[in-house]
Amino acid sequence: MKKLFLIVFTAFFVVLSFLNIPVVSASSSHHRKAHTHWKKVTAPVSFPILMYHSITNIPGNSLCLPPEQFEHQMELLHKEGYYTLTPGEAYRVLTRQEVPVGKENKIVFITFDDGYKNNYSSAYPILKKFSLHATIGMITDKINTPDMLSTNELKKLRKEKLVSIVSHTVSHTELNTLNTEQQLVEMANSRGLLNRSLKQNTILLIYPVGRYTPASPFIAQRAGYKFALTTKHGLANASQGLYELHRQRVIPNMSDESFNQLLSGN
Repeated sequence: MKKLFLIVFTAFFVVLSFLNIPVVSASSSHHRKAHTHWKKVTAPVSFPILMYHSITNIPGNSLCLPPEQFEHQMELLHKEGYYTLTPGEAYRVLTRQEVPVGKENKIVFITFDDGYKNNYSSAYPILKKFSLHATIGMITDKINTPDMLSTNELKKLRKEKLVSIVSHTVSHTELNTLNTEQQLVEMANSRGLLNRSLKQNTILLIYPVGRYTPASPFIAQRAGYKFALTTKHGLANASQGLYELHRQRVIPNMSDESFNQLLSGN
């Protein structure tokens, strides 16, 4: 019986190979992460958090990156063997000084601000093509509005396991214009909506326009977040404080050299 099973099992993969059907599914990144081995390192870890917004071609708009340029950058990450972090994994790197084995200098956290519909229609197929993970900071008041992600699209992205959804506050009001209670409402209500609608524990906050007050980190912690991102330039590391992490802004028409400098922090 065992011999018969081995014959059938082998024949199955021969047929797949003959028909050129890939054995590894689009969710392979999720399976890869499930079997990732981590190790503690002695030196504090610094890594790039890439900041994207809209993946579309609008010349002259620095927040809009043409899809072909985004695809080229994701292909570079794939070819160079970068490990793309989830929010939970980024928090692990920052708090435990642990990194995936063999990827000590090859980790990156890909983020999108605002929650544009083209993150689903244009960016996601590219991420799926290269099995790369990314995180979208969603303005929750913008869900189901024109040109922004819908609830169904957010649920589909979560189900596919390649994209995480985190908070970019309720209304995207700059936090340095709000008092303590107003900030708390923006942070807590956004997190609550995402937790309920996506059945998740949202641990990451992305500050609108990167602006915040000295009290914002404490308010974010009170609202239930474990860490937060700014728009300050540079590699992220724990010495900045978990609620004031730096990011690397990606702009249109970057050369490969410039993009690699974002990754290395040079």
